[in-house]
Amino acid sequence: MDATEWMKKAIELAKLGANYVHPNPRVGAVIVKDGQIVAEGYHKYFGGPHAEIDAIENAKGINLEGATLVVTLEPCVHYGKTPPCVDAIIEKKFAKVIVGTQDPNPLVNGKGIEKLKSAGIEVEVGVLERECKWVNRFFFKNILENMPYVILKVAQSLNGAIATRNYFSQWITSEESRKLGHRLRREVNAIIVGKTTALKDNPSLLLHELEGKTPWRVILDTNLTLPLELKVFIDETRQSTIVAIDENLPHSRKEENLRIGGVKILRTPSQNGLIELQPFLEKIKNEFQVSAVLVEGGAGVLSSFLRDQIWDEMQLFVAPKIIPGGKNAFEDYTIDSLEYVSEVKIISISPVDKDLHIIAVNPKSEFLSFLQ
Repeated sequence: MDATEWMKKAIELAKLGANYVHPNPRVGAVIVKDGQIVAEGYHKYFGGPHAEIDAIENAKGINLEGATLVVTLEPCVHYGKTPPCVDAIIEKKFAKVIVGTQDPNPLVNGKGIEKLKSAGIEVEVGVLERECKWVNRFFFKNILENMPYVILKVAQSLNGAIATRNYFSQWITSEESRKLGHRLRREVNAIIVGKTTALKDNPSLLLHELEGKTPWRVILDTNLTLPLELKVFIDETRQSTIVAIDENLPHSRKEENLRIGGVKILRTPSQNGLIELQPFLEKIKNEFQVSAVLVEGGAGVLSSFLRDQIWDEMQLFVAPKIIPGGKNAFEDYTIDSLEYVSEVKIISISPVDKDLHIIAVNPKSEFLSFLQ
């Protein structure tokens, strides 16, 4: 194995952090001695040991002097929830550290690399850098733009329909596509749907059989008109439900009943009956530490995110079916000229059973420029 193979292993470890580590980055590390991986670790949960420390602890009984540490993100040099990782690396007398990508956090941002070099440790930076940045794209967005990362998820027919005109949508895509789309929930720490989707589908928005921390379930309901009997208001995890309403809506008994039941009410600006997305996202980041959101619909909400260009990634599942007259994912946003068309950059296209899975990013998201 070489540095590239070791970093691939570290990246796979980093992914295990899933949504447990938000708002921290997902980081994986392996320790190599005499050309062999002798220990590995990853950041398992927010506030817990960082990947480097986890790997070192898993190497108990092994003399690490002269070993190589391979880590997806630059080791930290500051005190946060845990002590600086660089100090432990220096103490263990590693000979070399291979870093996937530099940490954009101003508290680190090259300082960890320089401290290691100053201690006489050889440092190599940029091994599988693109892949390491991708696994931490949520963290990069949070640090560089102080906003949550936004993923739009769409399951549609070949002609772009997400449901029939009378809202029947179960099921357009295959079971395998639905499983893959469902797994996206454990990558984020908030799921967003609009009032119509909440009313028509009455979804639970849970991870179900997947392991992971339950994401916030966010419902956009400007005038608080949804019935109290919905699953997200009465199930055992209702404390993870947030309802975004107009900041000037008069206080009501319904609002009070929801609060008493444990549901969070977020008052935020609205315009023309719709929640304003920019201040809304700022609020859920600041008040609920939301770092990545998955927008699951419906058409009105998806159209709003596209119209305002407040999205970073699109996960599109396309079934080989035609639904005449169906509802389109972005039908509430219309343009009169191709001058205003929304462009996307396709990252990958892969088959899932009979469907196609397309991953695309917003070319206007500057922090994703490493994908260009």
